[in-house]
Amino acid sequence: MNEIVRDLGSDRTAVESRTGTSRRRLLFILPALAFGGVAAALIAGLGRNPRVLPSALVGRRVPKFALPPVQGRALGLSSENLVGEVVLVNVFASWCTACLEEHPIFMRLRREGTIPIVGLNYKDAPADAAAWLDKHGDPYARTGADRDGRVGIDWGAYGVPETYVVGRDGRIHHRQVGPLSEDIVSKTIMPLIEELRR
Repeated sequence: MNEIVRDLGSDRTAVESRTGTSRRRLLFILPALAFGGVAAALIAGLGRNPRVLPSALVGRRVPKFALPPVQGRALGLSSENLVGEVVLVNVFASWCTACLEEHPIFMRLRREGTIPIVGLNYKDAPADAAAWLDKHGDPYARTGADRDGRVGIDWGAYGVPETYVVGRDGRIHHRQVGPLSEDIVSKTIMPLIEELRR
């Protein structure tokens, strides 16, 4: 009888030992899996270009809007002006230092007649926007003064500068966050424009 009790006790000890080992393994495996998941997400994020943010509007028609021109300019900007030809829409402001960085590119594109460029002036004082364009040059065929920023928000703009490629159909085909560079223009913007014009 004592032997049976001893055998049952040793079986119970063996089961408890295995259960304890399983729990210890589980306590090690779960945090390791969680750490692996976080590390994988971070590594995937490192490979992404922070200037290429997804936009819910890419592939959709431009939002409906109508804005008066920047002070001293004759032509305002509306969604109706963005149908019929491929066009660049540049969100800019006089207070934006990065806008000044990309501005020579827009001036060159305007001189070369490469593509129509329109400007969406974001949350700017009228006199400041006019003075900025007078001083640095005006590459825009049309401008829209978005004083309160509502139109920029409708476009999904996070800030300035941002540039959008709009097709003949009035749909947004590309969104560029941050200043354009010659590299971005030659490798991304111009190939897309050529494709949309076909």
